[in-house]
Amino acid sequence: MGSNPTRPIRAVHTGETLEAWRRPGRFSPSNYHTRWEASVKVILTREVDNLGQVGEVKNVAPGYARNYLIPKGLAVKATAGAIREFENLQAAQAHREERLVAHADALAQQLSQVTLTFEAKASEKGRLFGSITTAEIAQALEQQVGEKFDRRKHILSEPLRQVGRHQIPIRLTADVTAEVQVVVKPEGGELAEVLEDLAPAEAETGTEAETQLEADVAEEPTTSETPLLIEEQ
Repeated sequence: MGSNPTRPIRAVHTGETLEAWRRPGRFSPSNYHTRWEASVKVILTREVDNLGQVGEVKNVAPGYARNYLIPKGLAVKATAGAIREFENLQAAQAHREERLVAHADALAQQLSQVTLTFEAKASEKGRLFGSITTAEIAQALEQQVGEKFDRRKHILSEPLRQVGRHQIPIRLTADVTAEVQVVVKPEGGELAEVLEDLAPAEAETGTEAETQLEADVAEEPTTSETPLLIEEQ
């Protein structure tokens, strides 16, 4: 069967016509070779499922690199210059991460010694008429420690709604978590008065908290030193 001379010849692998390839810069020997090579080397700039981790050099199909990985910012072509540049970036990033971890470890140690005290209106059963939110805890930490804290990093499932002593985990980095002690006192009353009305099991737990609370209160600054009290918004 004879071929149709008017029908354009198509490249089997790309579906493009040879006429399209003849555009400037598309039909050079180097580009022609790249189009038909079995695979190309790329450096992954992000983790890619079922392919590899950041920084790994992988052999992939040219179309996969050209149409997906590179346009999506997931990889770059693995030239010698790109590999050197990426290694330098990785070294700088590793140095930054080491400094962040060292800072987070020191901050976690500092936060373990911090006690935040809040006063709030509460019922006789110790239930707050309102709540202590993560935003308030973050603000109090900033005032006491002098460093910004992202309220979204507080591992707190819901706002505090009960008087007593609470341990609040705070994620400083992916691998470093600190705990801050938060004491919530009833406004115009003492914690002991509230605990007396709680169930026996709760009262026993609360007595321990009360003993520690009294020791903390004795060390708290006077009102002239601007104690750390956050009002409900």
